Amino acid sequence: MTIPLRRPIPAPPAEGAIAVARALKPVLAPLAAADDRDGRFAHASLAAIRDAGLPALTVPAARGGGGAGLAVASAVIGALAEADPAASLVLAMQFVHHASLARAPSSASGPLARLQQAALREGAFVNALRVEPALGSPARGGLPETVAQATPEGWRVSGRKIYSTGAPILSHGLVWARTDEASPRVGFVLVPMGAPGVRIEETWDHLGLRASGSHDVVLDRVPVPDDHALDLRPPAAWGAPDPVTLAWNTTLLASLYDGVARAAQGWLCEHLNGRAPSNLGAPLASLPRFQEAVGENARRLAVNRRLLGGVAAETDAGEPPAAGESGLVKLTVTQNAIRVVEDAVALVGNPGLSRKNPLERHLRDVLCARIHTPQGDAVRLAAGRAALMA
Repeated sequence: MTIPLRRPIPAPPAEGAIAVARALKPVLAPLAAADDRDGRFAHASLAAIRDAGLPALTVPAARGGGGAGLAVASAVIGALAEADPAASLVLAMQFVHHASLARAPSSASGPLARLQQAALREGAFVNALRVEPALGSPARGGLPETVAQATPEGWRVSGRKIYSTGAPILSHGLVWARTDEASPRVGFVLVPMGAPGVRIEETWDHLGLRASGSHDVVLDRVPVPDDHALDLRPPAAWGAPDPVTLAWNTTLLASLYDGVARAAQGWLCEHLNGRAPSNLGAPLASLPRFQEAVGENARRLAVNRRLLGGVAAETDAGEPPAAGESGLVKLTVTQNAIRVVEDAVALVGNPGLSRKNPLERHLRDVLCARIHTPQGDAVRLAAGRAALMA
């Protein structure tokens, strides 16, 4: 399903995008609560995001986009995630892929240029479709079962992708596939989601990020032009991840969950200032044990802010951290975010788990941080091996 723009609004300049995101927060927050409760895709939130021009924020300024770097993109995702993390996840993937595509040698013309123009003119969304039932996460290794078969006209793509975030709104999917050649190549094929043979099965029924539309996408001999095979390589040529792309991916994911934690901290402070038990005769916020607990959460959030800001600044300066460090930052920030929300729930008791309050939703959402690649065990294993071999 596509969402028509009510009016064509260009991408905001990078310096104004953060203010745009903050202004959207009171619009998105009630939509997020309703979508979560009903398990409904975040169509309305993403319509507001599209009307604000944000889908083209990381399209290069030379192409008419916002030209934002990682620091601005991170701040935008963090702000929006305080209100609607599910919609923010769809937008974060948009930012990552357009930032990556802008660095591709072939982005000046052909399908990538058309993809950029679609983001500018229509607010079109794109995401990578990588995970499969048998393969799991490609980051763990293995060949995809999705096959791109060469034809005289181009390619026929067949397979099933799971956990395809934003599936209901995507104009295109970057499908991770292997060729049917004797020596298969592996890589991305750009598939229009409206092409014949593409079907979305609404399988997403999750504990957290319920409005992200991370459904299954089934591809049944989907025809795509020859030039839509964007990057096919022998499997061995897919070595270490690109440090810039990894920094973008890990930083935006971490920023999202940090935003969820900041929303939880905001709710907690409001609750403690407003709750005054009759036997106390003063707000709970006046008690030292609550002040210390809130202070501990503030410490975690301050560390997160410094870590995210540091990685973004280095990446924008052309000196992204090594892959291992990006993973460690993502793990540290998300662990801090989880602890902030868990401790907020423990501190207030039953009100924290009441569905009339947003804290229980923040808890469900923030736990999804553990699922995103790179996962904690892989990050620690890589760091341990590097330290022992130093």
